[in-house]
Amino acid sequence: MNVSYDFSGRTAFITGAGSGIGRATALAFGAAGADVAVSDIAEPGGLETVKLIRAAGGSAEFFPLDVADAAAAERTVAAVVERFGRLDVAHNNAGIESEHVPFGDVDLEDWRRVVEVDLNAVYYCIRAEVAVMRRQGRGAIVNTASAAGLFAGYHSGPYTAAKHGLIGLTRSAAVDHAKDGIRVNAVCPGGVDTPFVGEVPPQIVQRLMLGVPMKRLASAEEIASGVLWLASDGASYVNGVALPIDAGLTILSAGTDFSDLDL
Repeated sequence: MNVSYDFSGRTAFITGAGSGIGRATALAFGAAGADVAVSDIAEPGGLETVKLIRAAGGSAEFFPLDVADAAAAERTVAAVVERFGRLDVAHNNAGIESEHVPFGDVDLEDWRRVVEVDLNAVYYCIRAEVAVMRRQGRGAIVNTASAAGLFAGYHSGPYTAAKHGLIGLTRSAAVDHAKDGIRVNAVCPGGVDTPFVGEVPPQIVQRLMLGVPMKRLASAEEIASGVLWLASDGASYVNGVALPIDAGLTILSAGTDFSDLDL
């Protein structure tokens, strides 16, 4: 990351920080001087992220969390504040993929599972985060949505619906809490070179790449750069935005036809 930010004296809480975008964001906040609250359902990945931040001279602690547990989300945010004294930035990043089947074939349990983690869990976290930030009189929240929240993802009904809902949640929280000094925004990554993209059928990835002007996947660090900007004072008048970080994917892919793919 070539742009420098200064988050010294601030605390950043990141969910899903054990790998991928979450880890890249946690490392970037650590390098920018923040106290980083690393959270993940998978302890080994979370502890490794903490180790990497500390090895680079940063400050970090691990807080295990299943974001789909509303009570646990509230307890974890409280634990972060107890440890670091405040909560300035929250990056609600944890998410999962849905099964890749036609909408009419979506399993009810898969629907519930994806919506619970990708939409409801973000609400649980925001509710806890806002309670703290209100008392402080300021804060910045950045949610990880998706390009699939801006157009229809093929054979990914639960994921697409949840990410569209997440953008609505982001905007609603943004307008309701601007008066409290809290900004709420979202990043909408396209294809990112993380383990997450490995869960998408390669035929879909290859077809999507036809609509990416740069003809490559993003790095997790490129998404993290957008998160840090939205959380920074440089974006102090940016609120309720769903920021595509996709090299133009959402511009060109709205009309992409996937119907001939054998999935």
